[in-house]
Amino acid sequence: MARRPVTLTDIIAGHVSLEIEGFDRIYLNGYVPALQLGGQLAGFLDWRGFPIASPAALGKISQEFRAAVRRYAEGNQIPWVSFRKGDRKLDVMRPYLDAAEQAGVSKVVAIGEAREFQWVFDATRKDGPDGVPWFRFYRTERLVTCYYFYIHDRRAGPAFIKVCAYAPYPVKVWCLWRLLHKSHYAATAIMSGTVGWAMRKRRSGAVCQVIPAA
Repeated sequence: MARRPVTLTDIIAGHVSLEIEGFDRIYLNGYVPALQLGGQLAGFLDWRGFPIASPAALGKISQEFRAAVRRYAEGNQIPWVSFRKGDRKLDVMRPYLDAAEQAGVSKVVAIGEAREFQWVFDATRKDGPDGVPWFRFYRTERLVTCYYFYIHDRRAGPAFIKVCAYAPYPVKVWCLWRLLHKSHYAATAIMSGTVGWAMRKRRSGAVCQVIPAA
């Protein structure tokens, strides 16, 4: 009868003094709570100095935001990347992230610009009896500009913050909490460097095992 090969799991079975489980990446959605309905949007535009809530006002705000992102990139000498259809964004940004990792710095490594479908505000127009136009806002899917701020953190690893340039300005945050970092922190912080450590992956996340040093 053939025997299966002995694995690392077999060797450390019964000798694990501590096991820590956790996610190896985080994906968050952000939104402005007071900017989800048409009435809220009208109040926002009035606060921004537009007494008539119209798509033209939203377009002007978006243009100002896009210009501000450009100024931020140029003022801080941050590389600018225009994503093309079909690009694997992380692969495109990998050289910038790797360079920051090798340098051991935490910073915005590059800004990516993309055209993507997002749930944003659109409007129908109706002229009032006095000739003043009225707009009814509703949510729909439109092709708009999105910005990806790719970040490298020397402790946590790579991440990005995605911001839609059109109302209601949804945000997504992605962070990869590296297995190496989690294992290193578990071994050093918990046992003060007196233990060895090993890793294994699971589909639902990552597992760090702290093992007494030989």
